[in-house]
Amino acid sequence: MKKKSQALAPKHRSAKFWPVMGFAALAGMRSMSAPAFLSHYLSRQPHTGLAGSSLRFLQKPVTAQILKALAAGEMVVDKLPTTPNRTAPPVLLGRLLAGSLVGAAWYKSRHGSALSGGVLGGLAAVAATFVSFALRTGISQQTDTPIALVGVGEDALVVGSGAALLRGVRPAHGEWRPL
Repeated sequence: MKKKSQALAPKHRSAKFWPVMGFAALAGMRSMSAPAFLSHYLSRQPHTGLAGSSLRFLQKPVTAQILKALAAGEMVVDKLPTTPNRTAPPVLLGRLLAGSLVGAAWYKSRHGSALSGGVLGGLAAVAATFVSFALRTGISQQTDTPIALVGVGEDALVVGSGAALLRGVRPAHGEWRPL
């Protein structure tokens, strides 16, 4: 007979894995959106897994507000003709770091390994960066739509997906508080 902890292990792993994949996809499209959404969530539902961690700053309401402002600014700057492609090395590094940050924080908030979450989040954000870049440029070319206009649609997808991700997230065991 399996122990209770062994029977619950796959469920706990998926409660860490899939949200990180969602946050990392957001980071691949808009680097600041993933930390902004995660910080918004954590500032309203602090998790004991982050107590004593250097990542606990994400639970502070002021951090959430700053990250939301940065995310909004990024959506504006993204449309400027002088903004480099998201696959340019410095921009790609930012997306890697954003994905790593949200992955580490999510895993740590769930009493998991920040390193594992960071690696998963970073790799998934890089993959999402290339996929979203290909989709955005492909849609623009195939439909003869200006790339900035396709970017506005991408912004809507990021905001809608981030909101849906937060609605679907379950609090860590014993830590539920309504938003």
